[in-house]
Amino acid sequence: MALDPVAYRPYEDPDDFIREVTDRIWVGRDISYIVDNYEPDSIVHTSLGTVVGRDGVIEGSTMRMGSTPQHIGQAEDVVWEARGDDAFLSSHLVFSADEHLVDGKNVRIRKRTIPNCLYRRGRMVEEWVVRDELADCLQCGQDPDEAARALRFQGWTGSMLDAPPKDVLAEGVSGPRPDDYRPECEMVLEFIDEVWTQRRLQKVNDFMARDLFLHTIGDRTVIRPERYQRDLLAMVGPFPDARFEVRDVQTNYAERYAGLRVAVMWTMQGTYRGNPEFGPLTGRPVTVLGMSQFLIQGGRIVKEVRVYDEIALRAQINSTRSEGAGVDANIY
Repeated sequence: MALDPVAYRPYEDPDDFIREVTDRIWVGRDISYIVDNYEPDSIVHTSLGTVVGRDGVIEGSTMRMGSTPQHIGQAEDVVWEARGDDAFLSSHLVFSADEHLVDGKNVRIRKRTIPNCLYRRGRMVEEWVVRDELADCLQCGQDPDEAARALRFQGWTGSMLDAPPKDVLAEGVSGPRPDDYRPECEMVLEFIDEVWTQRRLQKVNDFMARDLFLHTIGDRTVIRPERYQRDLLAMVGPFPDARFEVRDVQTNYAERYAGLRVAVMWTMQGTYRGNPEFGPLTGRPVTVLGMSQFLIQGGRIVKEVRVYDEIALRAQINSTRSEGAGVDANIY
């Protein structure tokens, strides 16, 4: 699918566009550029809820920068794919290495963020963003439960409430997509269904290389199929009926990023009635918004980067308890 340069002007391509725009706002601190970059009625879905309108993005960005003045991040990967001839969807993996002042000492914080951004004719239309806030808590020495109690899950609106696409390889929540790298995409979708949802954990070896890497929340790296299985069981253990739904897919081949990557936006829906990892069980359903980027080589998955917000998940669980939890806060 040919992409008209109007989709990413004045930059070289969508990869360059995403890198430069993000640096201008978040490294150069040009918050006012959001006015030029986002549509007035743009929609941003975060792990704590949906922000509607550009003004909310400006306010949220101002608060986030003010709370982390030493923050700096850079693109670890940009998986972009056309959405028609004047738009693209990007999965932008951002790695940040910051210093926070905690009890008078500088503490180094490593974390990853993935925003999925739908740009049409060079303007942000809709965004889905997840951050590894667990890494922030653990490295600052903060109790994740305490951090979650300070937040309120405000709920989603718009596309987050729509049913998942019937054929996500034809059309994701961001719109119709090109039929690129179908065998690899089908392999990733089969992997998520069989291993993640159906818990056929022994089939990890059928889809993933022996020397696999999983970079996941809490700034953790998991290696080898056996440890991948254990990590997945720890993730779904509190939600034994967990089911995963894929809401969008994009692919991109680039040598600078080691080849073919398949980016997936997913939700996990489950009932908090299993292992009590997040306090007393509630028996109530929750939904987790997550992003994964899979690196494919030789027809197998050799690396996954998975990001979701466990602190927001804890806040969501708190919101299902009779006493409620948290206060209204910046959800961007």
